[in-house]
Parts: sequence; structure tokens; C-alpha cells
Amino acid sequence: MEAMAIGAAALCVLIFGGITTRRLRAKRRIAASSIEPEALYDLLHAKEVLLYDVRQPLDFLAHPEIIPGATRIAPKDIAEQTASFSRDQNSVIYCTGGDDETFEMVLGKGRALNFTRVKLLKGGLAGWKAKGYPVEEYKSSFHLDTAT
Repeated sequence: MEAMAIGAAALCVLIFGGITTRRLRAKRRIAASSIEPEALYDLLHAKEVLLYDVRQPLDFLAHPEIIPGATRIAPKDIAEQTASFSRDQNSVIYCTGGDDETFEMVLGKGRALNFTRVKLLKGGLAGWKAKGYPVEEYKSSFHLDTAT
């Protein structure tokens, strides 16, 4: 009976350790693949980066603004609209803000499309605005994707 309890406790420790290790690895990947708003601001002024706004249409409807110099790409159209883009240029993607899981998904899509030098804006648009950096009103039309 005592051996079973020790075995169960050891199994719990292994499972918890595996989950914790996986989360730490994901956080390190995100940190290595993120860029702070200050660094992006400098790169934009030096014209050394391409910037893409990939917010969902409803997020965009709620906040119709964009970082100056960004190209708006609807998430469902990323593969089609980026077909002719350079894959080895410094690129930054941003969305609304996002959590680690969202960052992993967006970064995964960028890498799946063979973007080799892509980073995510830490804090997204909200992080950019929180630092007092400029945004401009987005005046181009866009479609709300209501298809399920």
C-alpha cells in the first residue's frame, strides 16, 4: 500500500514537472521571438522592418487604428496575401494583445509560411499604445468574416 502511494506521488511529480517544463520552454520561445515596443519603434524609424497587423476583424472593428507603416492582413487571408512577400526580411506581426497561447499560434503560422525572421510585438497593439507610441486611424475598408 505504501509503495503504491509513493508510486502515485512520483507519477504526480513527473506529470507536474513535464507540464512546467513545457510551459517554461514555450515562454522562452516566445521571449526569443518577441520584440519590445521600444525596439520596434527604433526599427520602424530606421526602415529596417516590415510590420503586419493581423488582428481579427471584430478586434479591428472595435479599434479601427493601426501602427503607422503597418500592412493590414486579415488572419484568414495571411497565406494568400503574403505569397509574394520576402521570407527572409525582418518582419514583426502584431495582434490585439494576446496571451502566450495566441502568440504561439500566430508565430507558428508565420513559421509555417516560411517567414524566417519574424517576431511578435510584445503586448500587441495595446502594449504599443501603452508606451505612448503613435497610431493612426485605419480608413480602408475591410470585411467582417462571419463564415463558420
